[in-house]
Amino acid sequence: MLMKFLPRILIVALLFTYVVAPCAYARSQEKKALEQAAKVKAGVAKLGTGPDARIAVKLRDKTTVAGYVSQVGDDSFVITDLKTSTTTTVPYLNVEQARGKGLSTGAKIAIGAGIGVGAFFLIGYLAYLYDETH
Repeated sequence: MLMKFLPRILIVALLFTYVVAPCAYARSQEKKALEQAAKVKAGVAKLGTGPDARIAVKLRDKTTVAGYVSQVGDDSFVITDLKTSTTTTVPYLNVEQARGKGLSTGAKIAIGAGIGVGAFFLIGYLAYLYDETH
């Protein structure tokens, strides 16, 4: 009796692997894309609009669009090229990577720490020179 149902069980298991598992993977990819789009949307909103809101965007089709954010919408934003003034509407879901104008917080902290350490050593060196001359 078991030998009669075993091939059917194996067929069902294989069908499950080929049909259900890819659907779950596609849903997780879709979820990641939605999370990425939400991050991009928040970053663009933080950046603002106008010629000072410069941005470079790498799209999912591997093209790059650079310029400044001229309009922000619910599903997309518009990038205007600085040189040619051509506009490109970019859906948030199509963005793979976005870089805004300015430095990240970590870079600012590192620069500040470097300046502080440099000033500390400069003051120490000047104090050393002052002690030797007196």
